[in-house]
Amino acid sequence: MVQPNFLIRRAVQLGLTANALRPLRARSTTIPVFFAGWLTGELAPQFLALTAADSLLHVARHGVGDRSTKAGLAMAAASAAGLAALVRTGHGAREEIENALTSALGADYASELGRSDLGLPWGELALPFRMGAPDVRVDRNIAYAPGGKRFLLDVYRPASPVSGAPVLLQVHGGAWVIGNKEEQGRPLMRYLARRGWVCVAINYPLSPAHRWPAHIVAAKQALAWIRSSITAYGGDPRFVAVTGGSAGGHLSALLALSQNDPALQPSFEDVDTSIQACVPHYGVYDFAATSGAPASKYRLESLIARRVFAPDRDPVAHLDDYIAASPLDRITTDAPPFFVIHGRDDSLVPVREAREFVSRLREKSRQPVAYAELAGAQHAFDVFTSVRSAHVVRGVARFLDFTYNAWKAEHR
Repeated sequence: MVQPNFLIRRAVQLGLTANALRPLRARSTTIPVFFAGWLTGELAPQFLALTAADSLLHVARHGVGDRSTKAGLAMAAASAAGLAALVRTGHGAREEIENALTSALGADYASELGRSDLGLPWGELALPFRMGAPDVRVDRNIAYAPGGKRFLLDVYRPASPVSGAPVLLQVHGGAWVIGNKEEQGRPLMRYLARRGWVCVAINYPLSPAHRWPAHIVAAKQALAWIRSSITAYGGDPRFVAVTGGSAGGHLSALLALSQNDPALQPSFEDVDTSIQACVPHYGVYDFAATSGAPASKYRLESLIARRVFAPDRDPVAHLDDYIAASPLDRITTDAPPFFVIHGRDDSLVPVREAREFVSRLREKSRQPVAYAELAGAQHAFDVFTSVRSAHVVRGVARFLDFTYNAWKAEHR
């Protein structure tokens, strides 16, 4: 008997696996290619197990006599081989991250940390979307400025009381138009809170209801709140690192490169908005498209100029406004330590943008600039726990611990 459903399932899985291994590059397919490649790549172990279980169950029920089953099993074998390759590539992030850290911080950097956790969290990998943790306390929906739900933050901290802990500020992504503080950065914040950090995840105003620079002004308002209020939650306001992905990567990088800029701090110009370390993930750095890259120019014209900036701020007539919002064009010798992380197969923000940003950072910055380019990684690879994201989280923690220790030694 022909079994078309099994054949269809195996064909779909093979297509998803092929896309994850070699994403299509056509601009018209960017969004579906990203979603399919992201989920398949980061959930490759789970898809591999499902492929095997589905195939074994089908054979047990129907045998292997008909052509449909034989074709489906051939597709299952091809999918399994591709998914196994994706798992190996994800595990390779450990070496990629470590190489980035030793290159920027020195071959013996780990000896200065005193503790290291390189093992995979198998319990979290088994339940990748479970974000709660009994040993992490979360204080939710704290107002950091007037204005309602877009000006709320959550504080992640150890369940046991802490004092004088380093602080991480997490800025969510979403193309400056969607997203909220519960959707990104939680595996990293959970891990750091367990290690004694205090983490702050923020909402901020979204376009098109709010136009630039409302987004970065709000991020600076959140930083001002940290400086004035985080001691009540056990944090040290003197050391604040910032991270974020995609649009959050743009905002975190800009926050680090525009410290104490009065133009972005209306009515709170005297607040210290310096950043002590920055770890942007798959960020947008060429905001003004000054590099001339086609992808950056397309993003500027189709999204940023139309929906993020005010309609009367044409990017040709008002280029300086866009440059002021572009991390690529705001790099100075005063940049804090950076750890830039990007996926080589990113369909939404091409990896060449991160490469150019890192190149310019290294030319000017007096501080360490680490760069990890992750083979096989799509956009948003760190949203939930995967083999790759677990290695990234542990590497980011090592970078932040090292940077914090260096800061403490300098500020004794």
